[in-house]
Amino acid sequence: MAHLINNNVFLAFSTYATIVVLKMMFMSFITVYYRMTRKAFSNWEDTAMGNNNPEDRKKLLQTNPDVERVRRCHQNDLENIIPFVVIGLLYALTGPDLSTALLHFRVFVGSRFIHTVAYVMALPQPSRALAWIVGLFTTFSMAYRVLTAALFL
Repeated sequence: MAHLINNNVFLAFSTYATIVVLKMMFMSFITVYYRMTRKAFSNWEDTAMGNNNPEDRKKLLQTNPDVERVRRCHQNDLENIIPFVVIGLLYALTGPDLSTALLHFRVFVGSRFIHTVAYVMALPQPSRALAWIVGLFTTFSMAYRVLTAALFL
């Protein structure tokens, strides 16, 4: 285990995985911000903050397109970052060249940040789709390396 911690590829993976996981966690705060500023809540108990009138609280139980957009972006993060972390860890364990590994990690992280900006700011397509596909192909590239390394043991 000690040799793994001193491995530059593993350290790079740890850094970039932490960045995208923190970015994914930050999406929760963005969702809260949008819910508060748009006064759009999904749960009855969330409407009670400073308001005891049941009729006023009912009006706050609504969906809002901005809140839903941020929630879908967060869902997309969950669908893409978790596989990256799992496959990226396995990839790091295959002993790839540091420069190739850094390229994979940086491209994926960059694609997720671009994807988030494109999603939240509703940039025209294909900006969001391109960012998503770049991240997906990056993960597939690492998965290919993992599978080929495992097949040639």
